[in-house]
Amino acid sequence: MKTDFTVNRRYTRTLTVSGLLGALSVVLGLTPLGFIPVPTAAGHATIMHVPAILGAVLEGPTTGALTGLIFGLYSLLRASSPLFADPLIALVPRILIGVVTYQVYRLTHSDGLAAAFGSMTNTLGVMGLAVLRGYVPAPAAWIVVLTHGIPEMIVAVVITVIICKAMRKSRR
Repeated sequence: MKTDFTVNRRYTRTLTVSGLLGALSVVLGLTPLGFIPVPTAAGHATIMHVPAILGAVLEGPTTGALTGLIFGLYSLLRASSPLFADPLIALVPRILIGVVTYQVYRLTHSDGLAAAFGSMTNTLGVMGLAVLRGYVPAPAAWIVVLTHGIPEMIVAVVITVIICKAMRKSRR
């Protein structure tokens, strides 16, 4: 049976880790660190979603979802286009990053697969909602998914696998 101390300790850890990873997302967005150069039309792949993926894989769905929420709120508050000023588009896919990532990790125990699905949740969620809400035509959304989403997914997988391996090794 879990005591109140155990429950409070877990809750405190979840909020603390979520806050730290959320802050990391904001720092990545405010600096060039969050944008990895890639040879696509966009010129860079963002890694702002990686902290939500890490939170889900290392700490669970609540931490991943809370970290994704912070990423989404940052995106909403700093929106430079009507697309990201839409709360549905800015928040929902980002929260789902943590939920989907955790579920894939729980089923496969693969950091890489979980990161790939988490990254694609962000890309497909944002672009899918952008099409449904009339911000972007479907052909343009598919071009973004293929030319921008795939490099982001690859970068997210590499970073996630490296960091998760290091974190688990340091916990031993």
